[in-house]
Amino acid sequence: MQGISKGFPGVRALQEVEFSIEPGEIRALMGENGAGKSTLIKVLTGVYQPDSGSIELEGSPVRPTSPAHAQALGISTVYQEVNLAPNLTVAESICLGSGGAFVRWSDMRTRARSALQRLNLDVDVNRTLDSYPTAIQQLVAIARAIDRQAKVLVLDEPTSSLDQDECTRLFDLMRQLREQRMGIVFVTHFLDQVYAISDSITVLRNGEKVGDWKCADLDRSGLVSKMLGRNVEQERQSDKTTAEKGGTCLDISNLGKKNYLYPVTFEIRKGEVVGLAGLLGSGRTEIMKLTFGAVSADTGKVFGSPAAAIRDGLGFCSEDRKTEAIFPGLSIKENIAIVLQGKRGWHRPIPATQLERMAQQMIEKLNIKTPDTQKTVEQLSGGNQQKVILSRWLVTEPKCLLLDEPTRGIDVGAKFEIREMIRGLCRQGMAFLFTSSELEEVVGTSDRVLVLRDRKQVGELTGFDVTEEAIMSAIAGDCA
Repeated sequence: MQGISKGFPGVRALQEVEFSIEPGEIRALMGENGAGKSTLIKVLTGVYQPDSGSIELEGSPVRPTSPAHAQALGISTVYQEVNLAPNLTVAESICLGSGGAFVRWSDMRTRARSALQRLNLDVDVNRTLDSYPTAIQQLVAIARAIDRQAKVLVLDEPTSSLDQDECTRLFDLMRQLREQRMGIVFVTHFLDQVYAISDSITVLRNGEKVGDWKCADLDRSGLVSKMLGRNVEQERQSDKTTAEKGGTCLDISNLGKKNYLYPVTFEIRKGEVVGLAGLLGSGRTEIMKLTFGAVSADTGKVFGSPAAAIRDGLGFCSEDRKTEAIFPGLSIKENIAIVLQGKRGWHRPIPATQLERMAQQMIEKLNIKTPDTQKTVEQLSGGNQQKVILSRWLVTEPKCLLLDEPTRGIDVGAKFEIREMIRGLCRQGMAFLFTSSELEEVVGTSDRVLVLRDRKQVGELTGFDVTEEAIMSAIAGDCA
């Protein structure tokens, strides 16, 4: 792709972008929300027509006019949300649309099995697609691309809804396709996955290409800095070395619940971020919910209910944003105000002008990307939804925020902005209890880390001892 430009009313989405991929290469396409990744992919796959620029495939000029045309040329895309008809069989999902007006069902099943065998997949082609989990549906979509003899495969956020075992299976498949000389464009917001599977990286920022790198030549901090246009590592170190800690903000003593969490004891000081680190099921979320009173403790009770915790200055951002945090049918300003309104009492509604002013202030403070406060929260990206949830608690002026996976499922730029916000609020004296399944996030954000294993507290790390290696060692039991 040479000199690709694309504009929309009031927005220049792409400006003279160049992008290339070699046969047998996995290239990560990186950039924060609004960088131009989606627009570039849509130009490549015929959803959009570029304002200028050209595309060549195996040395010959092509100009996809639709996704079907792109697929016929050899360019296929698998999206995060599988775009196949769930009521069709696996065989129909793979083959329909490519065999002319007349269908021989036996030939279709044979073709589908052949495509699946190339991926070493044992799937019943007679079952409907919706009878399989998302991971298998994505692999069937890839098998469809193989049946179409794809030369370039675009994987757009394919791992967002997959667990670790499913990701491993997908990566094994990607390696197989690389060996078969297929070029793969990999879009993800998980940095670890970029370095686990990719050969090279292209970074976009504000609709322009920043550059190309081999993965071995660009470390994680360098990648984030390229995406954001500033030196992340220097800012991170400056924050952690200059932050001053005050007196005790929250004192947790012998907090536990039978068959839920073994008793834990720790304190959080004013202006401090205490991180919780451990594997899935280690007790991170359990500590959060017991502390906030969302689950009743047997020992060391802190608050009897979330209402009591809120009255005492606590806030809690759940790891399950969609079902436990946002109110999808409500506007942005209604989502921001709902806890504060609850504290005031529903018989004392917040005046409309105050509500609008408060929402606008939070939109500006947290850089929430929205044209107005009336937009429903479900229309926002994951990162902007998370900022709305954080705004909800910030307007209550809490003394301590409990953040359970606050950066899950959001792009790197939004992650950095949330981390930057946390450090800024720490300098003002606010305290945080923070957890993330990404150790790099825990290390980069926390002043002190409690290490958990099997729902027990097995270690504590402070200062320069807070490293990924030390956390992993404690989780494994080397420091128990």
